[in-house]
Amino acid sequence: MSTPTAQLVADGVSIWLDDLSRQRIISGNLADLIATRNVSGVTTNPTIFAGALSKGEAYEGQVAVLAGKGATADEAIFEITTDDVRAASDVFRPVYDETKGVDGRVSIEVSPDLAHDTEATIAQAKDLAARVDRPNVLIKIPATKAGLPAITEVIGSGISVNVTLIFSLERYAEVIDAYLAGLEQAAAAGHDLADIHSVASFFVSRVDTEVDKRLTVLGGDAEKLKSRSGVENARLAYELFEQKFAEQRAQDLVAKGANVQRPLWASTGVKDPALPDTLYVTELDAPGTVNTMPEKTLEATFDHAVVEGDQVTGRYAEAHAYFDSLRDAGVDFADVTQVLEDEGVEKFIASWHELQETVANALEAAKAAESAR
Repeated sequence: MSTPTAQLVADGVSIWLDDLSRQRIISGNLADLIATRNVSGVTTNPTIFAGALSKGEAYEGQVAVLAGKGATADEAIFEITTDDVRAASDVFRPVYDETKGVDGRVSIEVSPDLAHDTEATIAQAKDLAARVDRPNVLIKIPATKAGLPAITEVIGSGISVNVTLIFSLERYAEVIDAYLAGLEQAAAAGHDLADIHSVASFFVSRVDTEVDKRLTVLGGDAEKLKSRSGVENARLAYELFEQKFAEQRAQDLVAKGANVQRPLWASTGVKDPALPDTLYVTELDAPGTVNTMPEKTLEATFDHAVVEGDQVTGRYAEAHAYFDSLRDAGVDFADVTQVLEDEGVEKFIASWHELQETVANALEAAKAAESAR
């Protein structure tokens, strides 16, 4: 009997795990998820690495070596995280080869501190790609205004990119344009376009959280619109994806061997306990998409998700009507998405600083332990 995760894959959905730690790699857990849960990629972010390092005995040996070398916290972070991403990339290499580069991908993010610095983002993205040195790495760049030209430059250099923190359709359109401009630069520079891949990470559950908060304040009939904005926004993102990649500019690049930039559904862990725990998986089943899931959502999906095929295409009119109702109720959705982008950057910066503190403390502890010997 086919499992729900296998059914999703049959529908054209790629399942990526939104988590990574050295313990997952060395224990064989990551390989097991590939074999038993149809996982075909991994995404990371500063919050994930902060969690892994704060409770990760697997890092003690490397931290001691780095402390002995006098490494700073930032130097240690890049050494440790690029080692993990390189090792995970090797675990996923068979998937990458089997899918001709579409899946088997492992993402690593540029420092969130650089979210509003185009040139520094470009430099670090190139440095990360060189340090990991694996063809199946994706460099994560946030879809801030400063991030857009960085996306173009990095893609133009032949590096595959995961564009993260997308909330609005307007910004998503700009992200697609930045990707296409990057492909045009890559083609002019002589890169093989077939080797360049990208996903556009469209966040889902955070949209519901912010909109539902505003609908609660409005009260009355407005509350009937709760718990739908995240899914409906993602459906309209898929409509935009179909429209943009059907245009001549994109088709000319595809004819030269370019890949479309796949929509990726991020933030798919359900935050409201009243909602089904697989809501952002089953309702966003669509061909040619990626759903990156926290392990809890992955296991819930495998255990009891009811997968009923494509739930996105053909439902655009319904989604547009929903946003008309949201506007009429008094919700400024443009403000919602700007707030979410600002908060998203701030949260990742806070996690990055937490990661720096965790590593700095571990380095100091290692030095003290060595001195006590």
